This record gives sequence, structure tokens and C-alpha cells, in this order.
Amino acid sequence: MADCVFCKIAAGEIPSNKVFEDKEVVAFYDLDPQAPVHVLLIPKKHISSALEITAENSKVVAHIFEAAAQLAEKLGLENGFRIVNNCGKDGMQTVQHLHFHLLGKRTMGWPPFPAE
Repeated sequence: MADCVFCKIAAGEIPSNKVFEDKEVVAFYDLDPQAPVHVLLIPKKHISSALEITAENSKVVAHIFEAAAQLAEKLGLENGFRIVNNCGKDGMQTVQHLHFHLLGKRTMGWPPFPAE
């Protein structure tokens, strides 16, 4: 898609701080991190959202999760991480290109909310 910022990143037209790339997937650090480690994983081929995943293109999602596991090891996320996908306007998806947020190194006290 010509005006998609993530397509331009995948094509190398817009610079990014890439941490992973192969023929199907690109992963790069988020410009507005919500955790100490915040990487975006995107397919190189444009898919607007999770609503467009089909039998024909779903293999790339499995490949993204394989890349996420490799990245988790590379980035020292042995204690765990989160993978988040926002889908559509009501799901707060801000870029209309399928992407997954890999978030790690964010600690949370217990209980997770202050006692009253």
C-alpha cells in the first residue's frame, strides 16, 4: 500500500531501528515505547488488520510468533513478555497495517494495584 508507513519501513524507505528482518517479517523498536523493551513485528506484505487474516495469508502470523520467540531470547526476555495486537478503530489500532507489540522487562508489584 503506497501510503502505509509500515510498508515504507518494511521497504527501507523510512529508517527504523530494526532488530530482526527476513523475507517475510520486519521487527523494529517502537518510537513511543510502553515498556523497557517494546518492539513492533510486522509482515512485509500489507495486511490491514487481524480482520484480514485468511487461510491464504495466516502463515505469516505463525512466522511472526516464531520471530517473537527468537527476539525474546536475543533481548533477554527469559522471564516473560507480552504480545499485543490492536485491531481496528475500536481496538485502538493506530496504523492500518497488521502489527504485534512485543513488550518486555516491565515489572509489576503485587498486588498489581495499590491497596486502599
